[in-house]
Amino acid sequence: MKKIIATIRKEDLPKVESVLKDIIYFSEKEGDLVRISIYVRDGELDDLIDKLENAIDLRYKKSMIEIYTPDFVISPVLNRSEEKGSEEKVYVEKLIESTKTYLKLDISEIALTSIASMVALTGLFVNNVAIIIGAMLLSPILGPIHAFAINTAVGKVKNAVRSIVNLSILIIMVIFFSFLATVSISHFTELSLTPEILARMNFSFIYTLMALFLGFASVFALSKEIPEGIAGVAIAAALLPPAVVTGISLVLYPSEFVNPLILTFENVLGLMAGSLLATLLLNIGPRRYYKKVVARKSIIRASLILIALLILLYVFSLFFS
Repeated sequence: MKKIIATIRKEDLPKVESVLKDIIYFSEKEGDLVRISIYVRDGELDDLIDKLENAIDLRYKKSMIEIYTPDFVISPVLNRSEEKGSEEKVYVEKLIESTKTYLKLDISEIALTSIASMVALTGLFVNNVAIIIGAMLLSPILGPIHAFAINTAVGKVKNAVRSIVNLSILIIMVIFFSFLATVSISHFTELSLTPEILARMNFSFIYTLMALFLGFASVFALSKEIPEGIAGVAIAAALLPPAVVTGISLVLYPSEFVNPLILTFENVLGLMAGSLLATLLLNIGPRRYYKKVVARKSIIRASLILIALLILLYVFSLFFS
């Protein structure tokens, strides 16, 4: 069950009432405005919002539509209506809102990235999978990938590009901190390439396929409100260890550092492609027709760029295979 509060001008009231003729609602006048409270089943929300947006002149600065999820509603009529409802879903506005925190880097994300890379580095050197998994739980890398996919799907190209920049900065930071830590530790003790490190010294395009599935699964989880930490472990598993190994190999095995770097790029492109594919199959996009046209163009362009980069990466990898 959802509660919609629409604040509208009196001039828009007749059109809104025609939209709400078969729906339970309450209205009250506040000066030149009318405040309408509407209760609707989850499965009917999308269609109703589309109709309300067409009926209300939202160019007027005081006109707005607010959506809430009540903790509970005591009403026999509404309860009977809710029993006929459909599956709970997450709406595109909520998905867009969830990505806003990842459009700019803050101190907490930088700190978590630094800590996660150090924890992963420790796990790799002591060959301990549990420690590496712990590092994945700390990593904030999942956010920018979601931000890229959702913002591309709704046609917000600038925000999508900003999320890619932030993702690139985080990955570069992981490589840099890993390199710096390896140099520092090597002055005090002899370091060797453990099986966990060697496992990420070879690249294969099977990892790209894995990343595609992980990217799809992460956006699917986001759309179903599955906790981000669960999907985040899988994403970090694809990105964090290879990036850390890239930093390690720059110190211990510089002639082969390109291999884990290619693996990192494979996973990044695969995750981005998989997450973008998920937005298409899950029908995540803007509501208005003209915005859908813009979004479709941005998705096509992003897809073509990702395919071109994957082909280029494959050709480049042939020289190091």
